[in-house]
Amino acid sequence: MGELETVRVGIVGASGYGGVQLVRLIRDHPQLDLVYLGGDSSAGKPFSDLYPHLSQATDLIIESVDVDTIADRCQVVFLSLPNGLAYQMAPRLLEKGCKVLDLSADYRFSNLETYKNWYGGDRADAETAAVAVYGLPELYRDRIKDAQLVGCPGCYPTASILALAPLLKQGMIVPNSAIIDAKSGISGAGRQAKTNLLLAEADNSVAAYGVGRHRHTPEIESIGSDLAGQDILVQFTPHLMPMVRGILSTVYATLRDPGLVREDLVTIYTAFYRNSPWVRVLPAGVFPQTKWAMNSNMCYLGVEIDQRTDRAIVISAIDNLLKGQAGQAIQCLNIMMGWDETLGLPELGFYP
Repeated sequence: MGELETVRVGIVGASGYGGVQLVRLIRDHPQLDLVYLGGDSSAGKPFSDLYPHLSQATDLIIESVDVDTIADRCQVVFLSLPNGLAYQMAPRLLEKGCKVLDLSADYRFSNLETYKNWYGGDRADAETAAVAVYGLPELYRDRIKDAQLVGCPGCYPTASILALAPLLKQGMIVPNSAIIDAKSGISGAGRQAKTNLLLAEADNSVAAYGVGRHRHTPEIESIGSDLAGQDILVQFTPHLMPMVRGILSTVYATLRDPGLVREDLVTIYTAFYRNSPWVRVLPAGVFPQTKWAMNSNMCYLGVEIDQRTDRAIVISAIDNLLKGQAGQAIQCLNIMMGWDETLGLPELGFYP
């Protein structure tokens, strides 16, 4: 694509939190033109009826979802849909020449049996799933640049895998020793009305959920196994925090070499992510806060070694709606189009 060419983009599932982040990011992107918003439940409504503060960003009407219409207008399609819907649309969009970025779990697994075991559904798109690329640029940038279909990672896996990747890739930890304690803001649950997400229920409280069976566990294990070169298991426990956005993931893992010190880990992580503009490895003794990453596409990593227990401790902070969702999808699209992967993405949020 030429540097000055504008790419026509559509969003299916525009009314949710992922969709509204995409609208904002596409609006600020110098080479993207938002031409289609789709969503059956809100079809016929101006987007500004759902989000009045974005009336100056787009005057588009949300339309019923129709693959032919989408393919006729769009070169790139973001599928910001609940799990189990993207795989019904993506094969047809690809056949019609669209690039597709799926923000659900549908194309995060090369093994469809793993998907069906955790998410259910009757998949008949094995050929399509086989060509999907996992959209974590820091690990799979070379695959993403040639992809037509990208399965964008989940928010918890993004934070957790970026924290674990150097340890697994370089064989620094005992297999199956990783424990991930992760905490997310309430926006990670989406915009649906749910009792446990009410202010009176969630405020002034911290709650674990999906203990021992959260759907992001197999995603972390699948990518972790790819990095380690062997099958691994992780212990993953997510928690709901009384805040709107952000993820803090704390990873513990037993070291193979108990002689390592914190400064060694800083050096290893800095080298591993030296070509990754959206990962910031913090100086020794500095540990990230979710507020630092809020409203940006940045992942902050802090590392420590507990020589008493011979464990590495890695703390990762991201904005769950940007680096954990829409921002990472735009980052992937930048790579697919041959653009700088920082194009149109916010580096610094607003603080405090």
